[in-house]
Amino acid sequence: MDDKIYKDSAIIQKVWEKAAITDGKNPDLLRKDYAGAWIKRDDYNKLSTYGWQIDHILPLSQGGTDDIDNLVPLHWRNNKSKGDDYPRWHTEVTSESDANILKNRLWKISDGNDRN
Repeated sequence: MDDKIYKDSAIIQKVWEKAAITDGKNPDLLRKDYAGAWIKRDDYNKLSTYGWQIDHILPLSQGGTDDIDNLVPLHWRNNKSKGDDYPRWHTEVTSESDANILKNRLWKISDGNDRN
């Protein structure tokens, strides 16, 4: 997990806007991360039910940058479980209806050479 805490409100907002909008929910207040976990705008950098952090898709430790294209909003528990893993990692929170639930999921960035 990247320990970097962003203070720049413009960067925080740009990353927030990458989270998924859900019908019937105010996108200024509540969205979902890519794993489907609910995150709350005001809970940035809080270890709460809807807390979230800014994650580096390609971790800094592996040559990633702070470029906005490499940053995504991620529920804090998903960010913790992802850690510096890349190109495969796990998340542990998603949602069911209006509630976050624990569910371990595997994610993988394909290099185009994968064979299934």
